[in-house]
Amino acid sequence: MPRLPIISYSTSRSKVKKLGYIEIRTKKHPVYYDPLNWITLPIPFHDWDVPKWTLRAIINELWLTVWKFINIK
Repeated sequence: MPRLPIISYSTSRSKVKKLGYIEIRTKKHPVYYDPLNWITLPIPFHDWDVPKWTLRAIINELWLTVWKFINIK
């Protein structure tokens, strides 16, 4: 299993948007929605990088592997 990369919140949000999620709330912690699977995904927004445990939780909520998440362009 590849190691989790250190990424910023803006990078994680852009990867989620590329997967087809729609931003439904834009306050402090934006919430993204997948209309095909009815999945809501909150992504906390801060000025620092995403902690590894938070990134792991985001990847698990997306039903992806770390490898697939890293390779989203």
